[in-house]
Amino acid sequence: MTRESSGEEPSADGLTYAAAGVDIAAGEHAVELIKKHAESTTRPGVMGSLGGFGGLFDLAAVEMDDPILVSSTDGVGTKSVLAWTTGRYDTIGIDLVGTADDIAAQGATPLFFFDYLSMGRLEPDIAATIVRGIALGCRQAGCALLGGEMSEHSDLMAPGEFDLVGFAVGAVERDQVLPREVGPGDVLVGIESPGLRCNGYTLARRALLERAGRSLDEPAWAGSSTSLADELLRPSVIYAPTLAELRAATDVHAFAHITGGGLPGNVNRVLPPDTDARITRGSWREPEIFGEVQRAGNVARTEMESVFNLGVGMVAVVAAADAARAVEVVHAASLDAWVIGDIAPGTGAVRLSE
Repeated sequence: MTRESSGEEPSADGLTYAAAGVDIAAGEHAVELIKKHAESTTRPGVMGSLGGFGGLFDLAAVEMDDPILVSSTDGVGTKSVLAWTTGRYDTIGIDLVGTADDIAAQGATPLFFFDYLSMGRLEPDIAATIVRGIALGCRQAGCALLGGEMSEHSDLMAPGEFDLVGFAVGAVERDQVLPREVGPGDVLVGIESPGLRCNGYTLARRALLERAGRSLDEPAWAGSSTSLADELLRPSVIYAPTLAELRAATDVHAFAHITGGGLPGNVNRVLPPDTDARITRGSWREPEIFGEVQRAGNVARTEMESVFNLGVGMVAVVAAADAARAVEVVHAASLDAWVIGDIAPGTGAVRLSE
């Protein structure tokens, strides 16, 4: 029988949830702070508001004849260490919404997004700052922040530490699911990633901060006007709107989202088994931060290529006749783009050469 049902008052030394490490009041305050951020992302199809046991979305609001749902989940990895080390939480939420680019790469329109934030100690203002970044990323991607969850895990993480995971859902017409019709003669158009996004941070931190002993407050490289912290916390590009424009303007056969595994470990995911992707090193502009990591850790070039995107965050596989137009569309979206290779007969390999 509970104390409430027995009418007994708790003893003066009775244990509470807050004393055990979970502050319910802080959680409720955090929810109130983030509501306005979630509401700023609303789009056609959203039903109700935050507070239900689940988020509701009316698929009838999606103007498609035969929609297929596409979903994906990912986190921000050890980039979060830099956020809590520097006390800068305003951009890490944008990084999380890069998950929406996974579904956009399959031709889908992002519809809604969920987040899961776990903290060693729930600090409402920090949680709200992180979610404000998530909402900004959702607005960039064109999807609604339909719900989420926060938890306080003092036994797993120290105060100030957090983990962040996102879940994206979108829809695509059944006959427009990508990849499709990838074949010899297609061209690879690389779309810029100005920074590391969320990939390879364990290696980058080990090389720059531990092995080289760099300070986060010093210039990112000689002559740089930004600090190393600024560079490592540079938010991810959200590619979904640009991918939609490319699909509308050109004959896109596939997109490859260049995340962990680099170009070799992601372009291969869209290749038919009887084709190869031939990529020319040096055909795009590589941001200086990658060279800094390589020098600081004496990292082999092949290792760099298998861990980082090296400045190409997305690859569009397009018909050769559309290559120039694809580059124009990306430039119009204020991103740089380059023809970095092509598709040839082969065995399903990604081949990088000078």
